[in-house]
Amino acid sequence: MSEPLHIVCPHCSTTNRVKPDQLASHPDCGQCHQPLFTGHPVALDDEAAFDKHVLRSQIPVLVDFWAPWCGPCQMMAPHFERAAAQLEPHVRLAKVDTQSESTLGQRYNIRSIPSLVLFKAGREIARQSG
Repeated sequence: MSEPLHIVCPHCSTTNRVKPDQLASHPDCGQCHQPLFTGHPVALDDEAAFDKHVLRSQIPVLVDFWAPWCGPCQMMAPHFERAAAQLEPHVRLAKVDTQSESTLGQRYNIRSIPSLVLFKAGREIARQSG
């Protein structure tokens, strides 16, 4: 029997325990009763939400560090949106607006955008910039 995975709710940021074989059955949050997977990237608009999703989730989290004024970021956004629909529930996709959340950009040494950073178990395991 597989151990339950910790999955952070994209709506209320509550950590839920979900059995791996139940991921594809569209589980809901035990707290707010909203779907744990929406097929859309999660906007991580503060450090607390970022930390919950990246540090507590036991599925990989792919974060797009972007800014509203960035042309390449805007061009990539629809592709990132489609990727969320295809990769969930095995990977959580999230977005961080580095203009409004500059401390997260500094914390992860984001020097160019868009930058995609893949986290697993709270650790950065891959990065692609530009």
